[in-house]
Amino acid sequence: MNEKICVITGANSGIGKAAAIQIAQKGYRVIMACRNQERGEAALQDVKQQSGSDAVELMLVDMALQASIRAFADAYLAKYDVLDVLIQNAAMFDINQKEIVFTDEGIEKVWATNHIGPILLESLLLDTLKKSEQGRILTIASKGLAVYPFLKVDLDDPEFRQRKFSVQKAYYQSKQAQVMYTYWLAEKLKDTAVTVNAIRVTNVQIDVDARYPTTNKWLRKMYSVKSKFSITPEKMAETYTYLATSPEVATTTGTYYDDPKHIVSSNGYSKKPENIAALMDITMRYLEKQTA
Repeated sequence: MNEKICVITGANSGIGKAAAIQIAQKGYRVIMACRNQERGEAALQDVKQQSGSDAVELMLVDMALQASIRAFADAYLAKYDVLDVLIQNAAMFDINQKEIVFTDEGIEKVWATNHIGPILLESLLLDTLKKSEQGRILTIASKGLAVYPFLKVDLDDPEFRQRKFSVQKAYYQSKQAQVMYTYWLAEKLKDTAVTVNAIRVTNVQIDVDARYPTTNKWLRKMYSVKSKFSITPEKMAETYTYLATSPEVATTTGTYYDDPKHIVSSNGYSKKPENIAALMDITMRYLEKQTA
């Protein structure tokens, strides 16, 4: 039987790392797509040790930069001609960020990392996913979207160039966009063997002091209390692993999962075809700019 391959972005910590361990234990070759060489190497050794698998490797990519994503795709395609699972886990959400930040390519960094980057990566690897007997793409959203039932993507200013920047607003807008992208891509690929599903990630325990060392004491205390009522990364990763590997969802597509047993609904705005089409029209312009 041919070895199945799973690419996980942002796999050096948290849910991504836990999913890498679990999926490697299922017998998949896992590609940990990480931004930082040092942290990635440390995580790679942990994943190999905890999974008991040597079929795990590190490849570098910065999901904020299209040039880096293209370099990653070229490196992958030079080595592999098939991809079975792509988990778009990497995301940017720094609670310390107060001012807008643009990438070296001139795109607001949250929008670039959380929305544009995953779409570019998928487009570059799609042919390899189509070569799989049953390719799977998993996008990642957030349970925090439930707090914003009327949230829309500001198609006139998705990068906050004409409005006051808020990292929370930027993050949740990008996650709303990813849900809409999931519906769009599932429809686009409905006549193929590739499925596309979204996962609504809930509050997950984090090491607040390690992740946000410069955050003020009040915020660290707040997040520490919140973490006590959160699930472990390992528990959340079980949903990733289920949707990535379970034969029960081999033909399930265009669906939004809370956990393996619960399918949820996004808000009304996100499901309207005209809104999805408008979002994807704007999105594709970002990719065209970089190839022009």
